[in-house]
Formats: sequence, structure tokens, C-alpha cells
Amino acid sequence: MGTSTSPGFSADTLRRGLEGRSSADLLELYADDAELRVVDRNTQPSHPKVMHGRDEIAELLDDVYSRDMTHKMEDCVVQGDRAAYSESCQYPDGVRVLSESMLRLRDGKIVEQTMIQAWDDDNT
Repeated sequence: MGTSTSPGFSADTLRRGLEGRSSADLLELYADDAELRVVDRNTQPSHPKVMHGRDEIAELLDDVYSRDMTHKMEDCVVQGDRAAYSESCQYPDGVRVLSESMLRLRDGKIVEQTMIQAWDDDNT
């Protein structure tokens, strides 16, 4: 049983992109006209951070992957033109981040992503 019905996109390619040490591999999974919405404690559901196109998404990914932290894909489900995954990250000081993403795919590329992320509180 395969993990993907969209050519070029699979849980394995997503894992390699997320867990790699460079944003370039992950950026290759996005369509040129992709949209990424981020919801967290700073950009709440009524006013999410929205990036349009690979250039804006690249800025976010370059920032994230320039940080000293680890990334691990916990779970991923790919079905038709949809995918969802969980990612956990950790900074060297022990601060953890957990994110959940829902994706819409077209021709094996991510065209829409909604990411909800939670960070450890500074007091933990």
C-alpha cells in the first residue's frame, strides 16, 4: 500500500525535507503559487500570518532552518490531494515546538498549507 496518490509527493519526501538541515529541500515541495497560513500565539486564527508564493514561504523556511534546532516528522497521512502531518522541534536549551499541518496538493506539490504551532512557555 503506497503513501501517496499525488506524483512526486510522499510521506518519505516530506520527512526528508522537514528533517533535512536546509530549507531548500523543503521549499522544493511547494508550488510556485502556494499559500501558507500560520496560526500560533502571535498570529491567532482571526489574523493568521499568510505567505503567498514560494518567495515568501522561502523567507519563513530560511529563518526557521537557520536556527539551531532539530526537526522530526512524527506522523503523516497522505490521501489523494490532501496530506496532514505532525512535526516536533527542539532547541538546544530544551524548548520544544509542536506543529500540525493540513496540506492541499496539486501535481505532487503543496498548494495550500495551514500550520498550527505551539511553543513551550518560557516559564516551563
